[in-house]
Amino acid sequence: MLITESFQDVPTKADGNGSILTGPVARFARQIAGQGYIVAAPSSYHEFTGPEPLQYDGPGTDAGNKWKVEKKVSAYDEDASLSVSTLLELKTCNGRIGATGMCLGGHLAYRCALDARVVAAVCYFATDIHSHSLGHGMKDDSLERAGEIRAELIMIFGKKDNHVPLEGRDLIRKTLHEKGLCFSFYEVAHAQHAFIRDELSKGRYDPAISGICFEMLLELFNRTLKLDLGPKAGSEQKVEDVC
Repeated sequence: MLITESFQDVPTKADGNGSILTGPVARFARQIAGQGYIVAAPSSYHEFTGPEPLQYDGPGTDAGNKWKVEKKVSAYDEDASLSVSTLLELKTCNGRIGATGMCLGGHLAYRCALDARVVAAVCYFATDIHSHSLGHGMKDDSLERAGEIRAELIMIFGKKDNHVPLEGRDLIRKTLHEKGLCFSFYEVAHAQHAFIRDELSKGRYDPAISGICFEMLLELFNRTLKLDLGPKAGSEQKVEDVC
């Protein structure tokens, strides 16, 4: 499928000039668009920087980490809400919205799912959920609000991810179970943090596993966003104890 790209300036309370997507994020968005989806990719740091994308080097990483905890959580939420509204205003939108992202974007996709208009979210190695450390003051409420999520989630991590260690992953999984969410939880045996980022500066990219994870994303999005299966029955499925 051929795709096109366009830019839309959406006013926010924080204002700013916006920033171009980094290469890996742009290519990820194009992959999804190539499957027949309309993709909105908001700039996370529009209030801090201009249109030049951050580089995957020391200074770029330091700047991103600095802005990540300077930006207010409410500003992240506003960006997400405006993105959803922008999509729903399109004549070509069927009204069903999904969210996805990697690293910081994985956490933001999770928070996007707090919006009742979102029906599915795929969160790649979402940082800071377990430590409640997103945004200004480093005291977010993402995990505490898990019970508000009605979307189906896929949470994906690498077992060698030192940004979200075993204890953190266990806390997230346990909380989602306790809150009764509909979710899948996948831990890749040999993967480090950011294993789907298709550049080689930090030696983590695993294209084979990235492809498998993308198929999981497509299964969820195709089932919940493309197909009109009607409202959920709402009844609890009884599983028979047979082989």
